Amino acid sequence: MIKEVIHEVFPGIFKIHIKGEVFLATLNLTRGRKVYNEQLFEIEGKEYRSWNPTRSKLGAAIIKGLKTIPIKPKTTVLYLGVASGTTCSHISDIVNETGHIWGVDFSERPIRDLIENVTRYRKNITPLLNDARQPRSYSIQVPMVDTIYADVAQPDQALIVIKNAKLFLKKSGSIILVIKSRSVDVSKNPNEIYASQIQILKDAGFSIKEVIDLDPYEKDHALVLAKFS
Repeated sequence: MIKEVIHEVFPGIFKIHIKGEVFLATLNLTRGRKVYNEQLFEIEGKEYRSWNPTRSKLGAAIIKGLKTIPIKPKTTVLYLGVASGTTCSHISDIVNETGHIWGVDFSERPIRDLIENVTRYRKNITPLLNDARQPRSYSIQVPMVDTIYADVAQPDQALIVIKNAKLFLKKSGSIILVIKSRSVDVSKNPNEIYASQIQILKDAGFSIKEVIDLDPYEKDHALVLAKFS
């Protein structure tokens, strides 16, 4: 019988070694329930959900060598571009019942899917049908948070994060920005786009901690971890 080997790479984030394969995983907050047909592993009385890096930019960044992650148990997160909740569900596992996520998206269908498949079973996520470009429209519903995670397909991605950070990010907080270069300018080299978006963050007072190119999991995407300096 082949025994699973599991180790915690970040608080609430694990790597599971089984039958010659390595799976990124989080401890399932809703035992027995899947979100996107991911694998479930029962190990020593606990259930873990595999975290597919081809379905999640944050998962891809961890696999690609992200050194630090500002999301852990008790963390409060404002998630911009939450969509149907694949990555959000893993963040929900990580922050567990002691943390909370406010998930913003302007499209009705993804928010419906998020409510139907994720938030109806997870009480640590608040879905918000709003436009992340207009953060004052949900300012009454969202408190100051520890981390802003942004995955928005808009040309002004960095500016959207900055606008939200001014209203919601704690002084010692962090941001995670997924830069989608083709959403900014399809005619330019992705590296030029990454540099321009990063410069916007720097000009707004953010210190860049890490930049991870997400290829081959996500072509023409990079993940930026920054902290208000």
